[in-house]
Amino acid sequence: MFRQPPRKRFGQHFLADSAVVDAIVRAIDPRDAEAIVEIGPGRGALTEPLRASAAQLTLIELDRDLAAHWRTQAGLRVLEADVLRVDFVQLARDAGQRLRVVGNLPYNISTPILFHLLEGAARIIDQHLMLQKEVVDRIAASPGGRDYGRLSVMLQWRYEIERLFDVPAAAFEPPPRVMSGVLRMTPLATPPAVDAALLSQIVSVAFSQRRKLLRHTLGRWLDAHGAGVAFDLQRRAEEVAVGEYVALTQRVSAGRST
Repeated sequence: MFRQPPRKRFGQHFLADSAVVDAIVRAIDPRDAEAIVEIGPGRGALTEPLRASAAQLTLIELDRDLAAHWRTQAGLRVLEADVLRVDFVQLARDAGQRLRVVGNLPYNISTPILFHLLEGAARIIDQHLMLQKEVVDRIAASPGGRDYGRLSVMLQWRYEIERLFDVPAAAFEPPPRVMSGVLRMTPLATPPAVDAALLSQIVSVAFSQRRKLLRHTLGRWLDAHGAGVAFDLQRRAEEVAVGEYVALTQRVSAGRST
């Protein structure tokens, strides 16, 4: 495994526990000729076993020295780029098939990466991602819990979410200050037909003041933009299920088009 020291400016924490690597690779279960995209290969803890599977492996690496190292390795496509600028739809077109995405995401930009991947969900088979445990908790949260929020709704409407296992800080070099977690995100085969931008706006307004009843936030927004759509506003945002937010968005969108 390549031994470049971690760089703070990239938020690098390299996975170094072979048991955790084995568990992640078993969860991914890579197959011959699949198109796999790894975000942030780093020193290659996951990269090497993924290469051994004979998958078509594309690496996205911002660190130019790490990218240069991986370009010397046979059988890899290396994109030296900010993942937020990578077009995953185009990557799928280039591969001629849907993608499988894996990676240990930089914790300081994990949420923007998740929303960027959401844009290409129709061309992705699944995502196996390592994230800060707090973020995993938020993604997988159920209505009524303190972790349930905008991130929960905006990912659960489009993906089946499966928490796999937690990873201690000691599994990394250097150890981060937080626990990590691995989850599987599988895009729904037939997601609800909804204006994702409008859903995001509604959900953002709803959760803008979590402690207040929705009549103080979403109610005012519906009065101004909701085209007369009725909704139970005597609740807090975290009490509303994902399906209710989706249905509300559909009704608002339909009202605007009439």
